[in-house]
Amino acid sequence: MSTLDATRAELALIVLYLNKAEARDKICRAIQYGSKFLSDGQPGTAQNVDKSTSLARKVFRLFKFVNDLHGLISPVSQGTPLPLVLLGKSKNALLSTFLFLDQIVWLGRSGIYKNKERVDLIGRISLFCWMGSSICTTLVEVGELGRLSVSMKKLEKELKDGEKHHNEQHRAKLKKSNERSLALVKSAMDIVVAVGLLQLAPKKVTPRVTGAFGVVTSLISCYQLLPSPQKPKTN
Repeated sequence: MSTLDATRAELALIVLYLNKAEARDKICRAIQYGSKFLSDGQPGTAQNVDKSTSLARKVFRLFKFVNDLHGLISPVSQGTPLPLVLLGKSKNALLSTFLFLDQIVWLGRSGIYKNKERVDLIGRISLFCWMGSSICTTLVEVGELGRLSVSMKKLEKELKDGEKHHNEQHRAKLKKSNERSLALVKSAMDIVVAVGLLQLAPKKVTPRVTGAFGVVTSLISCYQLLPSPQKPKTN
């Protein structure tokens, strides 16, 4: 493959990535929380960027609550323990509620809905829903990692020492474990972000701490949305 062909292929992947509304949203999220980190809650250019980017992101999320509403009523995988099922459905319900209420917040902050006090109350309720969904996600990931660990140990007992590194099933489980571990870190850090936005511990979780954690979780989300590398074709 020539240098030009390689460049075209790389640009095509970038275009494919940026065409995802979710990817653009997470990039804007990184900018938003980066600005929050720089401003540390003080008036100025960084705080203006934080507020304007936050408002712009709400447009990306219009009607997005339908996704988790669909997840709420979709069947679960067979063999999933009931506690994990309930936690997963609770996460869908809370996240869908957050995204729905967030649309009302957008109407208020854009000047369409005039009742500021009610908008502020709805915004706070929506953030509590998001924090609840992050807690449920964290618990689900912990449970699923435990199940994966048990199944991997069982598989390793059946394989010889050198076989597990070449066994497709073991490699798939290891990859899934790594993905869930990353998701666990992200959801746990998002709880801290929610605490910061709700100002539940203003002395410990300052705007700068909230911004730092928000940037990290945004970058994790951007990484999770990267397209899977294609396997080279064999002749």
